[in-house]
Amino acid sequence: MPGLLHVELNRPEHATRTPAGGGKPANQELINPGHSDLYPRLWALSITTSRTNTLQTVINWRPQTPFFYGWLVLGMVALGAFVATSIAGVVLGGIQGFIFEDTGWSRSTIGLAAGTGVLASGLVAPFVGRLADRYGARWLIPSGTLILGVCLFSFIWVHSIWQFFVIAIVARAVSQPLLIGIVPRTVAVNFFRRRRNLALALTGMFRPVSGAINIQLFALAAIAVGWRTTFQFLGIFSIVLTLPMILIIRRQPEDIGLMPDGDDPGSLEAPGSAQGRAATAQKVEMAPEEHWSASDAFHTRSYWLIAVSTFLMVMASTGIAFNIVPYFQETANMTSTQAVGVLSLSTSLALANLIWGYVSNKVNPRHSIMGVIVFMTGLIVFLFAIRSVLAAYIFGALWGIGNGALEVLIYMLLARYFGRGSFGSITGALRPFEAAGLGLGQIFGGLVYDFTGSYHGLFYESICAYLLAVAFLFLAVQPARGTQPLPS
Repeated sequence: MPGLLHVELNRPEHATRTPAGGGKPANQELINPGHSDLYPRLWALSITTSRTNTLQTVINWRPQTPFFYGWLVLGMVALGAFVATSIAGVVLGGIQGFIFEDTGWSRSTIGLAAGTGVLASGLVAPFVGRLADRYGARWLIPSGTLILGVCLFSFIWVHSIWQFFVIAIVARAVSQPLLIGIVPRTVAVNFFRRRRNLALALTGMFRPVSGAINIQLFALAAIAVGWRTTFQFLGIFSIVLTLPMILIIRRQPEDIGLMPDGDDPGSLEAPGSAQGRAATAQKVEMAPEEHWSASDAFHTRSYWLIAVSTFLMVMASTGIAFNIVPYFQETANMTSTQAVGVLSLSTSLALANLIWGYVSNKVNPRHSIMGVIVFMTGLIVFLFAIRSVLAAYIFGALWGIGNGALEVLIYMLLARYFGRGSFGSITGALRPFEAAGLGLGQIFGGLVYDFTGSYHGLFYESICAYLLAVAFLFLAVQPARGTQPLPS
């Protein structure tokens, strides 16, 4: 038939095959002579399609796990948090001695670089939050490890303060929302419902625990090879992590045929089965979850009261944590190693977040936050009296337990109030408040010390900030649809 085309694309030799009895080649009988140039085009198309299918197969591949896949995703999130904390305030505060002893830069200068990076992350965060809701974590987290890795590697060439500023600010602005804050928390909320508070507790624990490990490893490496080379090693590790991040991380469990918490979707179709009865019992125990849009959440007073409270809490706690090492060196005559050990102990005790993940299922997170803030205020008063290594370690242990709770309970409260539908956007809009608190907390302590020669002014400011946060949280009751409109 004219125009008829029969070609076996995977066997190019058929294009010139001649029948055993002679005569025209078989393909000349099947291909319209006016279209003889179509075969090379179709062959090229088949190769392109094959390569595309192979790439798609690689991208869609995932390891099979004997446990819920969400736990593996959280494991990858933990690795991302580990490299990200190398440029976080908790680590920079602990290792700043290596930097200003080598360069001669002032404490306030290093604090200003760290604080500016945090403020920059606050500007980036709202956009990251919207991207997390729309596209998920699969490409955002690997992008973070790649950019962070390049920045950390670049520290090897830093010899002036402006170079340090540029790299530290870019690294912090990218790594905080992508690897520590918004995106990891969105992963936890998307993959878990019944175990959501536990998952959020774990993601909140990754940063301080990673920071505690990073401080010790960085100090040892910096003594041996210098702080620039140590950052270079961390940069290489961050870049290497990018590929496994792409292969393993997913946006939500539904994308790979799973349900949150690993629940069996078949149990919903068989209510009489044992699994169905178990699922029903779990649903009875849990209140129905509402999924608020970001716009609706932003039109409630409670959201903004929580936002201001977050700013105050973060500013107070960051100011203390960032300056605690030099304070203990001066007041308790501690060595640099001992003071860093206190900070490391404090951050590692964020393991207590697991307890808060359980408590928040029984007690309203808002009430828990208020109680912890009062406890933290008492610890700041205790700081004035510390004159021994033992007292410093007691403070570090208690501070770590309380500070870790504040970092995760706020996000448990937001998930409880507004659900998972727009969690990335809702928490992304909160990040500028958190970033402002982090930045000002890191900057303020150094400035107070440079002008007064003491950290007491910082302590008074932190006490006042904590007490104001308690007052605002007291007013931040759970909103209902159509209630708490902002004044017009």
